[in-house]
Amino acid sequence: MDVPLTLYVHLPWCERKCPYCDFNSHPAPGPLPERELLAALRRDLAEEAARGPCRPVHAVYFGGGTPSLLSPAFYRGLLEAVRGRLRLAPGVEITIEANPGTVDRGWLRAMRRLGVNRLSLGVQSLDDAMLRALGRIHDAAAARAAVREARAAGFDNLNIDLMYGLPGQDREAAEADLEAALALAPDHVSYYQLTLEPGTAFHRRPPPLPGDDALWAMQLAGERRLRRAGLVRYEVSAYARPGRRCRHNLNYWRFGDYLGVGPGAHGKRTAADGTVLRRAKPRAPAAYLAGAPVREEAVAGPMLALEFALNALRLPGGFERDLWRRRTGRPWAELGRRLARPAALGLVRLGPRVRPTRRGLRHLDGLLALMVETVPGEARDAALSADPL
Repeated sequence: MDVPLTLYVHLPWCERKCPYCDFNSHPAPGPLPERELLAALRRDLAEEAARGPCRPVHAVYFGGGTPSLLSPAFYRGLLEAVRGRLRLAPGVEITIEANPGTVDRGWLRAMRRLGVNRLSLGVQSLDDAMLRALGRIHDAAAARAAVREARAAGFDNLNIDLMYGLPGQDREAAEADLEAALALAPDHVSYYQLTLEPGTAFHRRPPPLPGDDALWAMQLAGERRLRRAGLVRYEVSAYARPGRRCRHNLNYWRFGDYLGVGPGAHGKRTAADGTVLRRAKPRAPAAYLAGAPVREEAVAGPMLALEFALNALRLPGGFERDLWRRRTGRPWAELGRRLARPAALGLVRLGPRVRPTRRGLRHLDGLLALMVETVPGEARDAALSADPL
């Protein structure tokens, strides 16, 4: 099966841990051990490349953590290793995440010279009070300066991460924040709701957040405003101008394959016989640097259908029915029977192209639960089918 392939590289350190963040990120231990990390990533890349014939890699994504804490010299060595071990497709998209409080003109220009052609800035808000509430290390002025410097450095593919539903935020404040972000003319916006994830400081000590009705109003107003600005929603929380959809993330959502290197990175590869294999690297930076064992497992049966739906149904445009067969080699009936109940409740439209409805997008977790035979009951069905939009 010809399944597209991308590469994800996880860089785990931040200046400090944000209270809402549940990613595998860790406060920087003083000077970063760039030499040791680069050596470990090179070993990781070599092992991934040796596992089988390598298809062309269509996108590379450096995520974190805060990748912008690491030096241009580190990325020069890392990209040399990537290009030496993997076959990059012509026009490959190379994204790096950055915190506005950790970039300057020199770093941005160096990244651009190294071939990085897409920048994702973790702005989160352009309201200084909200940034303080979120524990961010930058202010709105630093975010605006980072965008100016990125454009001056030659980045013509720029994403801004922006949150809504922040502590004490009302709809008017959320709309003003979005207007401020759109004034920066981004090519892509990741517009998503703040949620209280288990294990985070916010989960242990919840701040006052807007209620469900206010959050839904913010979501709808934000979607309309982004559409008027020429940014089309192509995933639950992703909006892009034409030609600027994130290739790496789109490959996730369309159940493509990806190599994952770095502490806590996950990868997915489809074997020649159609077996889907997942690999997870050690989460703790120290364990990763020491070469701790990698976890690997096959995904099969009900979990294969659930994982496929978990990704593909995040796309408002849905997926062509044949994508299931092309990505898994399995007959449509295996997925179709699990989608029958969500379809009966108006959460999914079935046909040659399978699409989540607006209600389905709003209740994606409930939709997925309905696909697991042991979970749903009549009460859940009634709640999902009766929910007003």
